[in-house]
Amino acid sequence: MTEARFILTCPPRDLAAAQSLADEIDEHLAIDALAVTVNETDEARALWNTLAYFSDETSARDAAEILQLTDCEITPVPDVDWVRKSLEGLPPVAAGRFYLHGSHDRDKRRTGGISLEIDAATAFGTGHHGTTAGCLVLLDRLLKRQRPRNVFDLGCGTGVLAIAAAAATKQRVLATDIDTEAVRVTIDNARRNQLEPMTRGLTAAGLHHAAIRTTAPYDLIFANILARPLVKLAHGISSLLAPGGTVILSGLTRDQKRWVEAQYLVRGLRPVWTFTSENWVAMAMQKGGRHATRPSHSNVAGRGWEMDI
Repeated sequence: MTEARFILTCPPRDLAAAQSLADEIDEHLAIDALAVTVNETDEARALWNTLAYFSDETSARDAAEILQLTDCEITPVPDVDWVRKSLEGLPPVAAGRFYLHGSHDRDKRRTGGISLEIDAATAFGTGHHGTTAGCLVLLDRLLKRQRPRNVFDLGCGTGVLAIAAAAATKQRVLATDIDTEAVRVTIDNARRNQLEPMTRGLTAAGLHHAAIRTTAPYDLIFANILARPLVKLAHGISSLLAPGGTVILSGLTRDQKRWVEAQYLVRGLRPVWTFTSENWVAMAMQKGGRHATRPSHSNVAGRGWEMDI
């Protein structure tokens, strides 16, 4: 997937206007945005801004000109070699029963729990980011109450969540990503952890793959993506859940939580647990059914994980 290098940031406005602009950027055939998101900037005044990510400055300026956005700001994304930086002294991560380490810390594996070896690679996700770590904490909590038998990881990145679920449940997990390289890395990491037979990786945009539908319904869905895709896919994700099934949503910030949560509430899901790490949020929501857990708004305690990038 092409790396984002410039951000087009539009001034705060009401939610309807911010969403409308985001839709226009996302759907305009002449605009080549890599991703679009809507962030709450002022809860008291109910103001939101729209951000679009582009591979180069020209694309960002063209988008602003096409939509006649004279009040937007275009700024570069810091030019950092994320893979190299990620490999510089990444410590192991403990998240519930899960212990993630790189190959350079193989000798530090714990004797108890589930240890997984995940190196920084050409796809996003080593478990150090608050979104991924939060998902693992919520998975650990869910496993104390029920054992999912059919799991789907949407937007798998390096496959951390899919592999962790396969290791804990001993069930086959479906992992998909829009990026072919991410799927390749996921399968490689599954092989590294002797979990390849239980990890099925597929390249798919969103929910557009026949295998996703034919494998449903799911007892557990991971969707560690961005807030805007979580909103756009709310209906599809909810319909793929089995009664009593749980979706773990992440990749959103504190100011996006209410926006994302509302899309799933109207589709019959209820919040169970929330995990926060700095400005990042992961939340578990459950579909009604005879296997449902009593809803709770309690937060999972803990300092979370920080990485200075």
